[in-house]
Amino acid sequence: MHETVVGATFPIPKWFLNRIVEEGKTVFVKPSTLRVQPGMKIIFYASREGQGWHGEAEVESVEHFTNVEDIIKEYKEELFLTPEELRKYERDRAKWHSRGRRPRPWMVVRLKNIRKYPKVVKPKRFIAVSGRYIKEDEYKEILRKAGV
Repeated sequence: MHETVVGATFPIPKWFLNRIVEEGKTVFVKPSTLRVQPGMKIIFYASREGQGWHGEAEVESVEHFTNVEDIIKEYKEELFLTPEELRKYERDRAKWHSRGRRPRPWMVVRLKNIRKYPKVVKPKRFIAVSGRYIKEDEYKEILRKAGV
């Protein structure tokens, strides 16, 4: 049986996640690890404190950049990270980067239909920094447990 991928989930520290689900920031950015396309869902997983899925959004568009300054110039006020935080992320990423491999481009995802779940849902398994795909059955289960 082939299950349809409906979205992806990525861990985000809760204080950054709140900027999306509480404050309405509409542009999510991270190194590109999964193929995310318009129409897919991004299910927001809070890492560190308050671990669990807190909400979701629909992907409106996806762009890839190699330079964080271009991202800041184009999306400044809409970004869920401040320009300083994004620059720090870039510096930290350079430290983690393994030698000899080309760095991944930055994935910039414009979000729409952002919603916070009534209840936080704990995943059955760990969500790696790279994120993972969410298939249809798991998505339905998340919604059921979240009380949506």
